[in-house]
Amino acid sequence: MSQTSASPSATPDESQLSFWKRSHFLDRMTLRQLVSAYFQHYTIVVYLALAAALVVGWIFFPAPPLRTLGAVAAALLVYPLVWHLLHQYVLHGQWMYRIKPLASTWKRIHYDHHQDPNHLEVLFGALHTTLPTILIATAPIGWLIGGPNGRIGGACAAFAAGILTTCYYEFMHCIQHLSFKPKWKWVQFQKQRHNEHHYFDEDGNFGITNYAFDRILGTYYEKKDRPQRSETVFNLGYNEDVAVHYPWVKELSGGIASGHPRRRTMSGVMPDKAPSSPPKNTN
Repeated sequence: MSQTSASPSATPDESQLSFWKRSHFLDRMTLRQLVSAYFQHYTIVVYLALAAALVVGWIFFPAPPLRTLGAVAAALLVYPLVWHLLHQYVLHGQWMYRIKPLASTWKRIHYDHHQDPNHLEVLFGALHTTLPTILIATAPIGWLIGGPNGRIGGACAAFAAGILTTCYYEFMHCIQHLSFKPKWKWVQFQKQRHNEHHYFDEDGNFGITNYAFDRILGTYYEKKDRPQRSETVFNLGYNEDVAVHYPWVKELSGGIASGHPRRRTMSGVMPDKAPSSPPKNTN
């Protein structure tokens, strides 16, 4: 097996491509550019459209006001815990890449993001994984809280709250990778903790906007608490030795890279100049 890299002539002129067929990197974008990109991304468009549809569903099948508020509050409370557990035990678990049918999903929803945390296209969650998760985490609670005469409305309210919370999480996640210093202290705090997760030690600070469960579950840290940088912060433990037994992510990625995304090469292609489709292994 040998690796091939795309020649410059094979890389399309991105200026001629539509907006979301071009590559976008948050460390080169302004806040204004991010806002424009955010509201154009298909996942956000789908989230907002679905949230609006759920509001209409609540109008036609309403739950009592107090029960509706209770369903929304419950969804907002459970969301950070569900996100934390999924982030720690699924996205950072060492099992998805070992199962061939799941390897491409793990690569798409988290490995690629850690390979280059500022690459906007792979920062947003994939709809086929996020929407079922939000539904399962919120709708049953809303259904129960809605009561006998408001179960559908309660489920709609809770599901809509989960979707809008996801929109908030996604935007704040983008902010944490944007190359600017936020004015608000609480955003600075979130940005610093999340950057430590990406650039210093991935085994902690699993929250995005809420680190309460990191404190409760013992995964919260500040850089001063961990004097040594993790060797797996960019590859999540998926290295050449692992790829010998579980090669699927490596094959899909065209290789394995472990250094800082702005200082390394992978298959002879700098990350910021890589083609939109990574080079594949060829015989």
